Amino acid sequence: MTGNNKVVLYGTSMCPYCVAARRLLESLDVDYENISVDGDHALRQHMETISGRYTVPQIWIGDTHVGGYTELQQLASVGKLEGMLSSA
Repeated sequence: MTGNNKVVLYGTSMCPYCVAARRLLESLDVDYENISVDGDHALRQHMETISGRYTVPQIWIGDTHVGGYTELQQLASVGKLEGMLSSA
């Protein structure tokens, strides 16, 4: 995926929801940008500013803020995630 339609995940290395989100994306063979906020206060603040949330992961598909792992999993379970990915 290229341009502004790529998938971006802000997360940490040890967060179980971040790990689950990465596994879900990888199981769908999705290329994504993994932005680690581990120990980077400024980057985490940036994530909080652009998402309006302080928890990780925070995931975007193109310009659409999906939310966290729970929202990503819900999209997958109702069949909407693959549509978003294919249109992105």
